[in-house]
Amino acid sequence: MSQGSISDQGRIVIPCVGAIVRDHAGRLLMIRRGHEPALGSWSLPGGRVEPGETEAQAVAREVEEETGVIVRVGPLIGRIEIPAPDGGVFDIGDYAADVIGGELRPGDDATEAAWVDPAQISARQTPPGFVETLTRWGVLS
Repeated sequence: MSQGSISDQGRIVIPCVGAIVRDHAGRLLMIRRGHEPALGSWSLPGGRVEPGETEAQAVAREVEEETGVIVRVGPLIGRIEIPAPDGGVFDIGDYAADVIGGELRPGDDATEAAWVDPAQISARQTPPGFVETLTRWGVLS
């Protein structure tokens, strides 16, 4: 069973995070997912918050594990819920983050990691609602 809590609606809520990281050219750090949900899709680096971790600690850990990039975590940009297996929900807080080190390479559950021009994101396979959500949050113009 997934690590999470039971909401007042009786569903399992799984705390997750994502990172909105840009390079000096304004490109967005993205990974190609090697596992469900959204296997094969391009998305933001991120994942589950581990027990005892803050969301900021989880962002930094997930980015480094999936991309090799070390970040300083900034403010929360937005929060979204998406369906999880078994009727649960992933509660994802997406945070701005700045690169402070590391070397780009895919790792953990990412099959690819890349800096992607925002104008090219809509041409990639992304999870449902991904482009619309980032546009609504002002990440994509």
